Amino acid sequence: MNKIVIDRRAFLKGTGGFLAVSFALPHMAYGAETAEGELPGDLEDHPTLSSWLRINADQTVTLMIGKVELGQGAVTAITQVCADELAVNFERVEVISGDTFLSPDEGTTAGSQSMPNCAPAVQQAAAEVRQILRNMAAEKLGTDAAGLTIADGVISAPDGGSVTYWDLVSDLNLEVEATGTAPLLPISEHKIIGQNIPRLDIPAKMIGEPIFVQEMKPEGVVYGAVARPPTYKATLTDVDPAPIEALPGVLKVVRNGSFLGVIAERQEQAWAAATALSQAAKWDVVSDLPGHEGIFDWLQTTESEEKEILNQARTDGATPAGTMEATFYRPYHMHASIGTSAAIAQMGEDGIMTVWTHSQSVWATAAAIEELLGLEEGKVHAIHTQGSGCYGHNMADDAAADAALLAAAMPGTPVKLQYTREGEHQWEPYGSAMVNKVSASVDAEGNVLDWEMHIYSTPHGTRPGGSAGRLLSGRYVDPAFEMPEVNDGGPPNYSAARNGIALYEFPGQKVVTHFVREMPLRVSSTRGLGAYANVIAVEQFIDELAFKAGVDPVEYRLRYLKDERCRDVLTQCAERFGWADFEKKRNRGRGIAFARYKNYAAMTAVALEVEVSPRNGRVRVIRAVAANDSGHMVSPDGITNQIEGGLIQSLSWTLKEEVKFDNTRVLSTDWASYPILTFSEVPPVEVVLIDRPGEPYLGTGESSQGPTGAALANAIFDATGVRVRQVPFTPDRVKAAIDAG
Repeated sequence: MNKIVIDRRAFLKGTGGFLAVSFALPHMAYGAETAEGELPGDLEDHPTLSSWLRINADQTVTLMIGKVELGQGAVTAITQVCADELAVNFERVEVISGDTFLSPDEGTTAGSQSMPNCAPAVQQAAAEVRQILRNMAAEKLGTDAAGLTIADGVISAPDGGSVTYWDLVSDLNLEVEATGTAPLLPISEHKIIGQNIPRLDIPAKMIGEPIFVQEMKPEGVVYGAVARPPTYKATLTDVDPAPIEALPGVLKVVRNGSFLGVIAERQEQAWAAATALSQAAKWDVVSDLPGHEGIFDWLQTTESEEKEILNQARTDGATPAGTMEATFYRPYHMHASIGTSAAIAQMGEDGIMTVWTHSQSVWATAAAIEELLGLEEGKVHAIHTQGSGCYGHNMADDAAADAALLAAAMPGTPVKLQYTREGEHQWEPYGSAMVNKVSASVDAEGNVLDWEMHIYSTPHGTRPGGSAGRLLSGRYVDPAFEMPEVNDGGPPNYSAARNGIALYEFPGQKVVTHFVREMPLRVSSTRGLGAYANVIAVEQFIDELAFKAGVDPVEYRLRYLKDERCRDVLTQCAERFGWADFEKKRNRGRGIAFARYKNYAAMTAVALEVEVSPRNGRVRVIRAVAANDSGHMVSPDGITNQIEGGLIQSLSWTLKEEVKFDNTRVLSTDWASYPILTFSEVPPVEVVLIDRPGEPYLGTGESSQGPTGAALANAIFDATGVRVRQVPFTPDRVKAAIDAG
């Protein structure tokens, strides 16, 4: 791998005969109305038509975007939008994504925001470029632009004359800002949007090309590893590096405060040396964790910030006939990436630190590394490279920072760092443990009068954000960097309270968050943040209310679900599942749940059939049906994959996953102590897609996790007659509930 050094100003001027196109993208979506003077999506932030698109003389198009590929197919879908709106074949478009020296900074690729924010920006920018090229062609052909047609970059006049995009490159200047006035193609003329185009990243993966950063081996590479302290708060008191430096293959031992690392000729030598270094070092150890058995009491008793995020008072004056209440528990969850986090870093002679990373936040991570190393702004060139596993803030950013710390000690040499399984399991930022307390008053017919939920949680977002204090090694170098204050997210996105406000229209509803700033374990964003636990609480409790009222769970939900698109998703899921005709069998049950992610993104309902063994409490998911509305569909197959993947991931969370720890350290260090769903346990999944042409693109990737967990809980109840309210629903936990039932 050769280090790439490109001057952005020269790049934007263009070389070799290409047309540069850049644009800024606001926070709108396809089909959404924009106020006068506003641009759609992220185009609002990057309005110049010269940093996003290049029309090249070799008859290709280069699309530059800030969103990155995480295995969800978003980059392919955005490329589909670009190609269709620019009126070129899909195969002509090449993509540069997540390069801090070349791409527009679209922030973190997270929160199911790529399609709502990046796609409409690319679409409008492509429309602007198409219009400019059409006008140029009209002038060259001496005809009216309105009569011209475009197909795969060839602009044709009614009299048979034609000119191509590639012919116009040398005379085209797109160092201009998008106007927002170029019309989009009519939906009837879409040829690529809405089609199942093979994903750009799949062929290389299928034939084993080394496209994951974990697989890359640049020429002259050496290998790094970090010797972690035994606990979070441990500090290094003494270490003798000499015996470690004498080990086979070891090139250097790096110490900075309590940070210890090694560089070796081979990966296994680096890991072995790091283990020996950690054991040889003397540490001051602190033991003050509440333990996994005590975390839920700790959450409810530790000092917290109480905030009402909704207080909708009931006005009908009806007298409640009764009250129901329940408490739900979610443990810490790992990302548990199949491939442990990795990065490659190289310090160049020009003082630029280049980092190849699978971080979802390449710009913020680059800025954090600059602070960590004491470099000037713009001295870290982060290049997004695909990694085998993510969906949230795992250790990709830490790997990038650790590789850079070691590379700084060996200038000119590429240093590759990859964590061990134990190291990743013990040190990654987990999804926060949570407690949800829900209550509702009802009338004599079981109708909800007042709904109230209290959410207890530590933070869900400690991504780098440009701060070295949020990088793991930032707390151990000398001087140590302080973790900046972490706040809970606000509306409508929220963080711990994401999806905490029930979408159902109850007469009265109150939602209160209890935000605990203290973090016993390191925590950050896992897929969906607080939505997973909150949806499980909402959807399990409304199921309990339906049962108490003697009403079918689907019918009961429809009483309070007023949005027609949401109702359509729920009813289509139930119909495809065969809800009305379900035949109850011994030890089997059905469950259904619905949510609209963030209450404004994709809508998903999930129905499951399960079998529960009363002998040992084992839960087997027999089949799954999901229905989804993601607005205007760009890639039906991509949406289906995301719903299926999220559903399977949620089954793993809900049936198996739980970080265990004592008062000193994390105990879940491998796949035996942190099991995940196996292939044999994955049920057949059927997905119903509802297309809404002309509606905004809606983020899909995190929409099925909450409904799946809730549907599973409700199906277990239907099969056994007992409620299990603490995730994961392990055989022991389910058996205990049945026995106590």
